[in-house]
Amino acid sequence: MAISNTQPLDKAAKSGAFGFRIPAEARIFMVLLGVALIFELLGWVFVGQSFIANKERLIVMVLQVSVIGIIAVGVTQIIIMGGIDLSSGSVVALTAMVSASLAQTSDFARAVFPSLTDLPVIAPLAAGLLVGLVCGLINGAVIARTAIPPFIATLGMMVTARGLAKWYTKGEPISMLSDNYAAIGAGINPIIIFLLTALVFHIVLSYTRYGKYTYAIGANRAAARVAGINVNRHLILVYTVAGLLSGLAGVVTSARAVSGQAGMGMMYELDAIAAAVIGGTSLNGGLGKITGTVIGALILGTMTSGFTFLRIDAYYQEIVKGIIIVVAVVADQYRQRNRRS
Repeated sequence: MAISNTQPLDKAAKSGAFGFRIPAEARIFMVLLGVALIFELLGWVFVGQSFIANKERLIVMVLQVSVIGIIAVGVTQIIIMGGIDLSSGSVVALTAMVSASLAQTSDFARAVFPSLTDLPVIAPLAAGLLVGLVCGLINGAVIARTAIPPFIATLGMMVTARGLAKWYTKGEPISMLSDNYAAIGAGINPIIIFLLTALVFHIVLSYTRYGKYTYAIGANRAAARVAGINVNRHLILVYTVAGLLSGLAGVVTSARAVSGQAGMGMMYELDAIAAAVIGGTSLNGGLGKITGTVIGALILGTMTSGFTFLRIDAYYQEIVKGIIIVVAVVADQYRQRNRRS
């Protein structure tokens, strides 16, 4: 008994009394700062302009990742719990189509539902959130009740939701949306929605039973079940929450574009997973924070904005993004081995 109690003390001494360990979020923020400084230097060398000092560019950069960030907040919770979600981008498309169809004005002669035009903004908003919630609920129920791997279950939802988005209007885009609905995605509103969503779920994960259960299941599902946690019920809940956030992202996407299109949200799920992993969320489960995911999303946004600033072709951006994802996963595996040792 005495020997086992000395081990945590030894580890604490190594990390506390005899050394200073930089918090994970601080290390990720330093990566963000380093990426920004690299683009600042390259900007002066190749473009003759400052990358960081341009206020409009920074706002556009955060706007570009706000929708990805909203999705990533939900995806982070799933990954912490030891799961994965490949359907969020397709859910964004389906949600965007449904909510946009209920936000059309009567001035448009070819409205999807002519008798449901000029509705209060709460109607398309609620419909979009409901569609996302149902998709997440189905994901969670299928995974919990059938023991199908999350990769396969959410892959099925990814294909199905994208097909439903195309079927909904036979591939036709939806336009002529109301000004009140478009206001959801106007200006910096997407940034505000993203940051408020991140703040809420940072608090929820850090200080509530919901968060404790999520981390416990991701760390050791069998131990969590022995401890009395209803694992299947909580799994369904987390996937439902993630679906709800994908629905919110779909509403923001269609409101910002002032249209609904079946091709919206393409590859958003991979960007959201990348933001979470770059932000320090472990694919093995049980480890991760919303604050890290926010910084991870900003790193992706900084890269995209920086490449555009330097006038580098888009396909190079995808190559570099893929390399960074692999490096982040390798770093996570290395970190996990150090923890076990």
